[in-house]
Amino acid sequence: MPDKGLVTIFGGSGFIGRHLVQQLAKGGYRIRVAVRRPDLAGFLQPLGGVSQILSVYANLRDEQSIKEAVKDASFVVNLVGILAPSGQQRFNALHVQGARLVAIAAREAGVKQLVQVSALGADANSRSTYARTKAHGEDAVLNMEPNAVILRPSVVFGPEDEFFNRFAGLMSLAPIIPVFAGKTKFQPIYVGDVAKAIAASLEGGARQGAIYELGGPHTVTMKEIHNQIKQMTGLNPTLLPLPLWVARIIALCTSILPNQPITLDQIRLLKKDNIVSPEAIEERRAFADLCAGPPRSIQVIVPDYIDRFETRKHAFSNSQR
Repeated sequence: MPDKGLVTIFGGSGFIGRHLVQQLAKGGYRIRVAVRRPDLAGFLQPLGGVSQILSVYANLRDEQSIKEAVKDASFVVNLVGILAPSGQQRFNALHVQGARLVAIAAREAGVKQLVQVSALGADANSRSTYARTKAHGEDAVLNMEPNAVILRPSVVFGPEDEFFNRFAGLMSLAPIIPVFAGKTKFQPIYVGDVAKAIAASLEGGARQGAIYELGGPHTVTMKEIHNQIKQMTGLNPTLLPLPLWVARIIALCTSILPNQPITLDQIRLLKKDNIVSPEAIEERRAFADLCAGPPRSIQVIVPDYIDRFETRKHAFSNSQR
């Protein structure tokens, strides 16, 4: 297989990153995984051939480490993002300033293509700090590197996700499950399809400087997602629709916990649908404009990795007899 060049992936050991590493390794790329803890990224090595995947230190708050990680690379992908701030990991530092530094380093290194993975719902006018900083990060990247490609996926699902796994886990443990923002719409997309879209962008399949919106084949509400999980697992908790003001109380009461079940910022995100816009479809800035074939559906992928929760419930029930 011919060598397609060196790709530096910031955040390459994360959920999307591990699938992207596998996709690019199969495609013949050499991969440099730029992460804060390269010693914890060894699990990526079997995804490629000998010396094909190398993990290096990089921190988006450390400009010199970014430049070192990008050195001699032909392509750069930035996957770094957080859903909630923790310690020195803050929204603005990573989503905006960090993204800007990656774009500057990519431009100075003369890379062929920079891909910035943002999020569907990125909005400079949003009340959500997450959505607002994602939008500011996009602007920062395009200001520094106008030829960059921006990808905005909706909720991403896959075996290691924190979406379907979390809800299925709760259903396996509790008889009553609160459902917030039951009417809010999502367009979940499979992590493997996000990786395909990134790979296509690196290979010239995307218009430079464009912002693409990535969604799956179906639009579903939060309530429908919960019902689908019940059907897939055979679990049957009572779903209790609750208004978002209840979620706000929970967020306020748990704000001192290291792992909040929900934050005020996430509640703000739940007020708005998370689906591909008609403008993106009309302007050919959607998944179909990057990749051949439709994205894979929830029904095809999710049952294979959440069925273990049904087993857990049966095991728990049997132990009580």
